[in-house]
Order: sequence, then structure tokens, then C-alpha cells
Amino acid sequence: MMKVTKPCYNVPIPHFQALNDSPTKPKELVTCKLSSSNTNPFLTKTQKIVSLPLSASSLFSTLASIPSFLYASFSKILDPPLQPLVDPRHLYTGNLAPVDEMEPTDCPVIEGKLPLSLKGVYIRNGPNPQIQSPRALLLFDGDGMLHSLRFSNGHATYCCRYVRTYKYKLEGEAGFPLIPNVFSGFFGFGDIVRFLMTTRRIMTGHINLMNGFGVANTGLAFFSDHLFALCESDLPYIINLTQEGDIETLGRWEFEKKLLSNMTAHPKVDLDTKETFAFSWSLSFPHLKFFHFDGNGVKQNEVPIFSINQPCFIHDFAITKRFAIFHETQLVYSLGKVMTGRGTLVDYEPNKTPRIGIIPKYAINDSEMRWVRVPGFNTIHIINAWENGDDEIVFMASNIICVTNIFNKTVDVSLEKVKINIKTGDVSRKIISPRNLEFGSINPSYVGRKTRYAYLGVLEEVPKMSGLVKIDLETGREVARRFYGPGCFGGEPLFVTKDMENIHSDEDDGYVMNYVHDEKANESKFIIMDAKSPELDIVAVVKLPSRVPYGFHGLFFSM
Repeated sequence: MMKVTKPCYNVPIPHFQALNDSPTKPKELVTCKLSSSNTNPFLTKTQKIVSLPLSASSLFSTLASIPSFLYASFSKILDPPLQPLVDPRHLYTGNLAPVDEMEPTDCPVIEGKLPLSLKGVYIRNGPNPQIQSPRALLLFDGDGMLHSLRFSNGHATYCCRYVRTYKYKLEGEAGFPLIPNVFSGFFGFGDIVRFLMTTRRIMTGHINLMNGFGVANTGLAFFSDHLFALCESDLPYIINLTQEGDIETLGRWEFEKKLLSNMTAHPKVDLDTKETFAFSWSLSFPHLKFFHFDGNGVKQNEVPIFSINQPCFIHDFAITKRFAIFHETQLVYSLGKVMTGRGTLVDYEPNKTPRIGIIPKYAINDSEMRWVRVPGFNTIHIINAWENGDDEIVFMASNIICVTNIFNKTVDVSLEKVKINIKTGDVSRKIISPRNLEFGSINPSYVGRKTRYAYLGVLEEVPKMSGLVKIDLETGREVARRFYGPGCFGGEPLFVTKDMENIHSDEDDGYVMNYVHDEKANESKFIIMDAKSPELDIVAVVKLPSRVPYGFHGLFFSM
């Protein structure tokens, strides 16, 4: 075989100055030596090859690098780098990283014993993107996944399944994201271009917005003899829990067939009348519509709230015996901000004064709505509300102290009691706890009634809770607490009544339960605590077969 010594080109790293280099004569030739066995008639035993001058070679390399440089620069203009709080590659990591579905799997009890009287399913919702998004994706836009534990005869069975929304099935078949994350926002011209491409798919019938585009990742509710997975950008999805412990999505509950139909993720059930109260929001006017379902699940007439003049972020509301209570915050929807590629849909309006609106539950129009101004009071989740006599309403909620950037990992909140005189409009406020308390629950039979105890998570980073506390809402005292330990975090603590058939049992006679994840060991477990004990004593700990990502809201469903 012919043996060749290759020429070596000592070419400097290209730089822009080479563009001004003048041509020079060829430098000394580089010799390629051939072996004596060479039989190629076209080559002599010593072949001379002419090299390019160094300056010309530098020029050539520089010119060749210009397209890559321009592409990189243009890409940064089209798709500027995302901040960590909206970058899915940064956000969906650790115990927020997506997990695979798991069929019903038996779980060992590693501490204590499961009460034999505990029969039913604890189920919790949360974000779990099925496809990695190339652009902004907040927690609130990740595909919904349900994590359940079925309890029967002292045994526990775990399962996790995606909610089969229209968006989930559409993107699963395509293998890439199709529905723009409008709530997460657009952060450059490239995001707008991709949105326009989606609009083209809508216009050509490849995407049907009549089927909804939500992710059903926020809450769960049971009413009208159905279990629902909810998010506020879509209608509810009906969920079935099988006897084997599996989770099935039966379909979208289309109680109305309108474009962009939606319903709150926090409906309220009046246990006395079996009615369910809810609302929907819209970027167009009127921005809020209040309605309810009768005991058979039939939707009653809507009441448009014309006194809300700007689309704002209303995530939760409350009911009392006679009223429904809404809270208008300084968080507003800014479609213009999104469509010009300048960020998330939710924006902070510093010149707006928060207010609380009170309307009779069976009002026929919003002329019966009474608004009171509550400066500096911005709440996302409401603990409860009730009537104190004929003239006063008590409103319990976590107030976000600084809402300039609500999507930061760390958020300062304070639990407050707000009293409103519905005749005079006078408002008084009292901070109940100095701790960062969010994602609370109460005995569900006390919704809309005077409540003494609430169980709230100690917020470290959204949505991670380092522990929970039990608050006496009457005295303002912290009467019990439990922290999960170094590197261990849970979510929303859920209160479950011990005896669901006895409505006369003590308000706090029950259990508090929660998924808890150990970030050091990368293991998840389920903790059941005694709600009445001063230390929230451990009743049982269940070891889970899979990591359970941090999530949002859950409930206990008797079976």
C-alpha cells in the first residue's frame, strides 16, 4: 500500500481582522513523501503540493464561519435565552422532573399501621409534561398527572396516570408540542411565529379548539356523582377510579359547547343543598361569569359580572350560607404583552387597588354585587369564609406580600383574617401567622361555615412545603406542627374526617395526609398524621414505588 506523509497546515484561528489581509505570494511548498512501492503512474516519488497562504486560509475560514455566527445571532434574536423560572430545562428538574405512568402497585407500610376504617382513595393533581417544551413552560402549563393511593383493609395501592386531555392526545400522536403555552407566555419573535403556525393548523382544521386546550393539572372535585380533574383554562375532565386502583379518563365534561369554554379549578360544594358553585373567566368582556349546578349536575343561568372592567387573575373564590365572594387582585391578564413576545400572560398592575366582591349566591344579575377596597391584599388561595351574624363576613386567606413577580420560586405570604361589614363596607384585617403559609385545607364539611382549624403548608419554594402547621383561626395560635426533616418536602396537607358518616364529630377529628419526597435519597412516601394530636403524630407511613413530583391540589374520595 502507498504510504503518504500528510501535509500539516499551521493555520491561525480565524478572526475578523483577516478580512483586511492583502494577498501574498505562496509560501514554501510542503513536500509529501511517497513510499518506494508507489506504482501510480500519475505521481512521482516526490510530490509537491501548493498550500494556501496563511492570510488567505484565515480569510476562507472566517468567511465559512460567518453563516454560523449569523445563525447563532439571529437565533438569539428569535428565541432569546429564557429566565430559569420559565425555562423548562431548569424548572422541570429534581423532583419536578416528569415521571412515567405506573399501573396499580401494592405499597409496603414502613411505619405504623393503616387504619382499617380508612377506605377510599387519596388522589392529587400536578404538572408532568409528556414532551419537553423547547420554549417557556411554567408549572401551571405542564400536562396533568394524577397520583393516587387506594386504601382497603389496611393495604395501600399506588397508581399514576396522565389526564387524557385533547391536548395530551393530540401532542402524543404528533410527538412534539402543538398547543402554544399562552399562559407561560412568549419571549421572542420565534414564539410568535410558532403561534401563527398553530393558528394556521387551527384554520385548516388540524386543531379543533372546540375540544379545549387545557391540561387539567390543577385541582380535583367531586360533585354531581362524578370525580373531575380541573384547570381553569378548560372544562373539567371526568375521572373514574377502578376497584383495582387504576385511574381512567372518561372524557371532557361538556356541560356547555362553546369556543374556549372553561371553569374554575376550585368549585365549591354546598353540602346542605348539594349544589356546586363555580365561575368561568374570559379575556373578552365580560371577564367573569358566575354560575352553579343543581344537585343533579344541571347548570343554571350564568350571571355575568360587568363590574370587573379588566381581565384579572381570579384563581379561587369562597361561598357562605348566602353569598359568593370574589377577590380582584393586582394580577391582570395582558394579551398584548404575550403577543409582542414580552413575557407571561399574567402581569402586575401597581396602580390597581385590590377589592373583594360579595354577591348573593342566587343573584340574577351583578347589580346585587357589592365591592369593598382592600389595599395591598392579593390572594391566590382562600381558606374559607363564613357569616358572623347578619352584617359581617369573615374571610380567611393567604395574602401575597409582594406580587411584582408571582412566578418566582420564593414567595412571601401571610395568613390573614379579613372582616367585612356588608352594610357599611368597613373592613378590618389581622395577620394570623407570620409564617409563610399556603396550600391550606379544612374539614370539608365546614365549607362556608365558621371554621376553627386550618392545616397549611410551610412554603419554602413553590410548590415545596417543608412542613405543615395547624392553626386555630379563632385565637390565631399555632396549635400543632410537623416538619418533614432536612431535604424532605411535601405539598398541600389534606384533612380527611375519620368518621364521614357522623357530621356531629369534632371538627378536627380526622387525619392529615400528604406526599413527601426525600431529595437526598430520591424517594417518596405517603404520610398520614393524627389531626387532633399536638404534634400531629404519625399514624402510618407508606413507601411509594415511584418518585412523586411536587404538585398542586388533591382530595380524598370514599369508596
